[in-house]
Order: sequence, then C-alpha cells, then structure tokens
Amino acid sequence: MTDKRTVLLIDNNPAHAYVLREALLAAREGPFEGKFVSTLAEGLECLHEQDIWSIFANLSLPDSHGLATFDRLREKAPNVPALILAGADQDGIAIEAMGRGAKDYLLEGHIDTYSFVRAIRNMEERKVAEEVLFTEKERAQVTLNSIGDAVLCTDMSGDVTYLNVVAEQMTGWSCREAQGRPIAEVFHIIDGTTRKPAANPTELAVQTNRTVELSANCILIRRDGKESLIEDSAAPIHDRSGTTTGAVIVFHDVSMSKSITEEMAHLAQHDGLTDLPNRMLLADRLSQAIATARRNSTRVGVMYLDLDGFKKINDSLGHSVGDKILQSVATRLRGCVRDSDTVSRHGGDEFVVLLQEISHAADAGITARKVLTALTSSPLLDDTSSQISVSLGLSTYPEDGNDAATLIHNADTAMYQAKEAGRNGYRYYKKEMNALA
Repeated sequence: MTDKRTVLLIDNNPAHAYVLREALLAAREGPFEGKFVSTLAEGLECLHEQDIWSIFANLSLPDSHGLATFDRLREKAPNVPALILAGADQDGIAIEAMGRGAKDYLLEGHIDTYSFVRAIRNMEERKVAEEVLFTEKERAQVTLNSIGDAVLCTDMSGDVTYLNVVAEQMTGWSCREAQGRPIAEVFHIIDGTTRKPAANPTELAVQTNRTVELSANCILIRRDGKESLIEDSAAPIHDRSGTTTGAVIVFHDVSMSKSITEEMAHLAQHDGLTDLPNRMLLADRLSQAIATARRNSTRVGVMYLDLDGFKKINDSLGHSVGDKILQSVATRLRGCVRDSDTVSRHGGDEFVVLLQEISHAADAGITARKVLTALTSSPLLDDTSSQISVSLGLSTYPEDGNDAATLIHNADTAMYQAKEAGRNGYRYYKKEMNALA
C-alpha cells in the first residue's frame, strides 16, 4: 500500500483547516493526511520532525506576517513545494512570493474545497514533471561528465552557462565560478604561431547557424597559465521551435598526439643511431637546394664520405664501439658545416653532406679539407685504436648533375676514385670517372 503523503497547513483559521481536510479526502492523487498548526514556529518544528510532501501557509500568522513568513519556510525546507494563502487585498505580495519560489497562491474568498483539490492536483503534476526533468537532467549530466571531451555552453550574449568536468579541468574554472562570465575569460585561446588572440568559434556558429571548426594550431590558456594545444568544434544550440539560444563548444587536448606525430615524423626522416637526416630527407633537401640555386644562379655541393676500413673496427672492437665511432663522426661532421647545410647518414659507414648555395666548386674542397682534419687529427674515441682515415668524393650543381640522384651518384663515384688513389683524401667528380668505374 502506498504511504500517505503529509500536507502541512500553517494557518490559524479553523475554516481553512476544515476545507483542506475535505479536499485531502476528495483528492484522487492521495492518500493524503493533513497536519494542521496555527503558528510559524509550530510549522518549522513540523518540518524538522516530519517528512512533509507540501506546505500550505498563510502569510498572516500570530507570530509572523508577510513575505518574511515564506522566506523562513523556504530557508528551512527549500525543496518542499509551498502554496501561499493570502488576504483578498494581498495579491501583489502573493505574486512576489511566487517570484521567490512559491508554487501557487490562493486569495481569501477563493479558498474552498475545489480550489484546494485543484491546487493539490497542480502540485502533484508539477512534482512529477520536476522529477522527470531532474532525471533527464541528471542523465544528461552523467553523460556529459563521462565523455572524454570537454563541453562548454554559452547563451546568446556569449556568457558561459555550463562546463562539464573535463572542461573544468582544462580551463581551470569550475562550472559555478564560470557561469555568467564572458566566454573569452573562461575559454582563453590564442594562435599558436602568432601568439595573438584567436577568434572564438561560438560567435561564428551563432551568426552562421552551423557547426564550425576551431582554427588550426590553437592553444588554450588555462586559468593558471598552463597551455595546451586543442582541437574543437562549435555548434549553435536550438530550442524546440528551432530558435538559436546559444552555442556549445566541444574540445580536447591534442598536445600529446601532436608530440607523438612529430616524433614519428622525425623518426621516419632521421637515422636512429646518429639522429642525422636519412636518405629520404636528404633527397628532399637536396632537391630544394637545387631549385634555390637555379633561381639565384649559385651552386650546390655534395660530399660523399666513407670511413676506410670500418669493417675491421667492427670485427676487432665490436659493434658497440663501431656505433660510438659513427656517432662521433656525426658530431664532428656537424661542426664542419654551416647551419644551412645538411649532414646525412646514407647507410653503414657512409655519410653525405649537402653544401647549399656555394659560389665556386672550390668551396666544396675547402669544406672537404676541414672534414679530413676534423676526423683524422685525433682519435674519435678516448682510445688510440679508434683512429681512422676517410675517403671523400665531391660533385657540384650544375656542372655534375641537375638532380639529387645524379649528384649523389657522381659524388659516390668520386669517393671510390679517392679510395683507389690511396684513401684519406678527396676527389672531384669528372665525367671520365664513369668510364673508369
């Protein structure tokens, strides 16, 4: 059997108590029971001791008058619906009480069994509707807090109305603190390249009434100053009639994924042992250097370098020592060229150096002599047995080729001629070398 719901009447008029008792018996939404007291103090005590379903309160009581009566009840039981009973000339006060949270009101002269029954029915319907709304709101809240993306909502004025848990974490603002604040204050974004404020997508979403994407390379600045790279989209919010009432932004942190992407791109273009550009990246840079030299009427130099007898070092000292020697060669090579040049590991113990925009072919020879000195003047490791010799081959654009593959091939051919000539030296490419090869 359904438990009875208690309706508390706070009123010192016995006629009202009689009418309410009749109404509770007639109400189909029951079963109800009535609790009748004549003072506010007694009513507050009942609210403390009993589970009350609703309150019917007269604003003229022996110990309290006017809106102060309702305010005390609201403070004591903010979640219990209340109906106000007022004098025939207190219509304005009753309406003001509704503005403060009362569910309905009845004026003297209109208080009868029918009015009470109707008021009880309306109160029941409101409670059911509120419970349904609360359940839906709670379900939506749980859903929004369960997803991995941040969600932020604004009204038509661009003021924040809602943040989910992820949005609170990413912005540094709690939902309560952010509500009513301009979105630019809570969702502070800048362009990652220019460091200037980025356009907020909610305005465009509302203006165009469509979903818009955030500009690329956008950085969110948290309340404490911490920065994170984000991606997001904004969309307008519509009511049931289709009218735009605000906007919602959904965003997430892509700092880690971008870092991983950049790392993978770096690994794809660099040698794992020396961290030098690999064949693929060298070919791309060499093609760009040729295009630049063609426009500026300058030259490009290519140096192909091979460590003489490196296999013996691997066999006698072990591959771990060989790897350290290759790393040392990479470091010394980088110290012999300009920042604009490229040192590449071509494979095994072979390296290729791109010399950009040189004026004369002889400039490549100057760098070759510098490389020979850097690699052979002192041991590559703290061990005298790591002394090595090198053979270098040089080719230049446009004399020895017009594309990357040809220049590298011809420099390789010249390097073998340097080995044939006794090693530990360099040779320029000459056309007759192909015939000798």
